[in-house]
Amino acid sequence: MRGAETGRRHRAVIVGVASLATIGSIVALSRSGGNDAAGSDTETTAVAAATSTSSSTTAPATTTATPPIVEPTTSTTRFVPRQATVSFSGDMLIHRRVWRMAATNADASGRTIDGVQGYDFRPMFAEVADHVAAADWSICHLEVPLAADNQGLSSYPAFTAPGALAADLADLGFDSCSTASNHTLDNGIDGVWETLDVLDAAGLGFSGSARSADERASSIWLDVGGIHIAHLAFTYWFNGYTLPDDAQWAANQIDEATILADAARARAEGAEIVIVSLHWGDQYVATPNAQQTELGPTLLASDDIDLIVGHHVHVVQPIDRIDDEWLVYGVGNLLSNQAQRLRRDALIVTAEFTEGTDGSFAVTDLAVLPVFVDNATLTILPAGPSTRPAGLQPWLGAELDASWNRVVSVLEAGSGFDDLTLVGG
Repeated sequence: MRGAETGRRHRAVIVGVASLATIGSIVALSRSGGNDAAGSDTETTAVAAATSTSSSTTAPATTTATPPIVEPTTSTTRFVPRQATVSFSGDMLIHRRVWRMAATNADASGRTIDGVQGYDFRPMFAEVADHVAAADWSICHLEVPLAADNQGLSSYPAFTAPGALAADLADLGFDSCSTASNHTLDNGIDGVWETLDVLDAAGLGFSGSARSADERASSIWLDVGGIHIAHLAFTYWFNGYTLPDDAQWAANQIDEATILADAARARAEGAEIVIVSLHWGDQYVATPNAQQTELGPTLLASDDIDLIVGHHVHVVQPIDRIDDEWLVYGVGNLLSNQAQRLRRDALIVTAEFTEGTDGSFAVTDLAVLPVFVDNATLTILPAGPSTRPAGLQPWLGAELDASWNRVVSVLEAGSGFDDLTLVGG
């Protein structure tokens, strides 16, 4: 897969941008894979010639020099496009069994937090961590609120997950999270703020919820090797919870006009790439619903939106390619305790953006890594024959084969299947 080779990785920064003038103040760290310089080759050729003439033999000999003939200077500049890879993964739905497994992992390693119970989510991601870290920017989908002190944890129907998860995600190579979901308001506005405080402390960016109106307008910006990317995130509802009248900015709800306006504003303020994450669809259904098939293409038709990535339904959905742009309907669960096999299938999708000669960016490769959660250990495993770990028990190898076949069958239903890079086959 292009853009997925490992190597030394430099963390980029997420930045708040409220105006084009602010963009000029961005301080970016260079990242591997981001090509932010254009090279040039210049060739200059000069040719001079002189001629001489003589008079008749009866006159004194004279020599007349003519001005040198200089060919026009030619200059050829080689265009070197900038590139960035951005990856997206499935829902982080942290049920009770998931955080208890993280506690068990911490007990085994002796990891504590301020001398009390620790949590270690990293072993669950160990087999996909290199793939996550290989992208220039990796975005998780955090579906649940986080507790800063790792206390008061709860599971379905109203979630509170350990805040320790955020630091582990950063260690694994994630750079930011989309936070707009039907569980965003499970702990009210205070829960929204606490979650974002935890992400801040871990060095993770976020999009989809905010602590102020100004933050809603400014927290969407990513700076990847000097390429300005806007990431917007929205959800279809909040499980019956409502936003206070004086804090409508706290979480983004799907509305066509709002999404288009936000994308247009981002583009006007200097975004070279605009990505939209949508928490939508019918749960556990692999076929996109009417909202997805109607709203998705409508949004993608806008000149201000370059890629749409969907979450929420907890199973893999197809990927369409529409006029050379990509609509990823649903990537499944990355980590949860939903034991049904279909709900343990997921995708890690990496979009390679390449600059054109006109300065615009397009997705030149969409690489899809199918993964599967081993229910015994809650470890996320690449499902493809060439990417899965060696030495697996035969029964687990058979599970991965079945998962691969299920995912490929779903992806084949999308108009983009023939153009995907399917990683692991």
